[in-house]
Amino acid sequence: MTSPILSWSIVLQLAIVGFALLLGLLALISIFSKSAPLQVNQADDTPPGSLGWPLVGKTLEYLKPHKSNSTGQFLQEHCSRYGRVFKSHLFGNPTIVSCDLELNTFILQNEGKLFASSYPKSVQSILGKLSMLLVSGEQHRKIRSTAVSHIGTSKSRPDFLRYIDKLSSSLMESWKERKRVPFFKEAKEFTLHVMLKNLLDMEPGDPIAPRILQDFLTFMEGFVSLPLYIPGSPYAKAVKARTRISSTLRVIINERKTRKEGYSRGDFLDEFLQKGHLDDEEEVSIVLDLLLAGYETTSGLIALVVYFLAQAPKALQQLKDEHRKLRGNKADGELLDFEDYKQMEFTMTVINEALRCGNLVKFVHRRALKDVKFREYVIPAGWKVLPVISAPHLDPVLHQHPSVFNPWRWEDEATSKKFAPFGGGLRLCPGSDLAKLETAFFLHHFVLTYSWKIKEDECPVSHPYLEFKRGLLLEIEPL
Repeated sequence: MTSPILSWSIVLQLAIVGFALLLGLLALISIFSKSAPLQVNQADDTPPGSLGWPLVGKTLEYLKPHKSNSTGQFLQEHCSRYGRVFKSHLFGNPTIVSCDLELNTFILQNEGKLFASSYPKSVQSILGKLSMLLVSGEQHRKIRSTAVSHIGTSKSRPDFLRYIDKLSSSLMESWKERKRVPFFKEAKEFTLHVMLKNLLDMEPGDPIAPRILQDFLTFMEGFVSLPLYIPGSPYAKAVKARTRISSTLRVIINERKTRKEGYSRGDFLDEFLQKGHLDDEEEVSIVLDLLLAGYETTSGLIALVVYFLAQAPKALQQLKDEHRKLRGNKADGELLDFEDYKQMEFTMTVINEALRCGNLVKFVHRRALKDVKFREYVIPAGWKVLPVISAPHLDPVLHQHPSVFNPWRWEDEATSKKFAPFGGGLRLCPGSDLAKLETAFFLHHFVLTYSWKIKEDECPVSHPYLEFKRGLLLEIEPL
């Protein structure tokens, strides 16, 4: 028989849990909500759809994790019922969701004219108010031009390419005695070290590097978690991790500023400090943005390519043949250069197909600045707009057998016109070409050094950020 004290303890615990869930729900609504009224006038000329429950809407359904090489249950059901463009209630706002290639392109190309970046307050709290993802107008142009200028020169800079080549080769050597590799984790370490070298001239052996990596891992775990600032929650940990990363970067920047004039390491930090056109907050924010984008996007791309190649032996063989031919034209010990990269034609089709199938980025947040007419519909001013850029990649109308990994589909030039893995318009990811280059150099060493297998139930998962069910654990064997 259960004692009265024990029964009361259980009741009390359940009451506390229930109260905490209620507070969490209220906090979630508060954080996601903007100034737009929740009671909206659903005009007859808005796209079809349902706004769901008051206040809460359908956000949790929309964000439910699913295989990244699918659109997920929410979009499948809504597109089947309403079409590729529909209305819903997401992130605390009445929302137009677009899985339509033409509308997505229209939205991305009209940034600042008809639409504006409009991320939830929870994302702003983590990224910081000066993140390139969030700022607009002249400030966005200034920060973005700084990033684009550096990335444009660094991707063909011989010393940087030599560093990527040597780091890739060194990583292959470190796996020689191993049978299994937690590949996604290793890819993240690799890409972070590449970015630390490129931006801050920091080597893997620097004692600060592991700290930054751990903070970034914590950062990403909480990035799209429930935005509840409760001690110990993933979101609270992510906000604190972002503060620690910013503090570390501020110390590095201040130390560099106090160095004697004329001293230069030739990295990104030196470049924009010499120009002196960014204030203190902008300096920290742009380095953080580039570290995050270069680390997360490129590691995800490398992992997706390796995942899909494990299931595509014909594509893997042709990729190996291309890289064996490249290696055969090099002297022993000679490193790759930019001319070699330009010859990796089949490698580029493999990378593009992995991006199309795997979908690193699922959607972006926009807001209509005025009433916008599109076909027979009107997108009301103030409504949130979500272009789901991954949806056209998996549309059978646009791509034959879209779930099949088929690099040869890129022999048709029209394929590239149905493809936007890095967004578009003024906010096109500035580091997309650099991500492809790093991936190509890494693949050169990996496919010529190892064979690999993955578990049958392994798959890439959209949270909506990319994750792998088992961390992409590889069974490897030296060739």
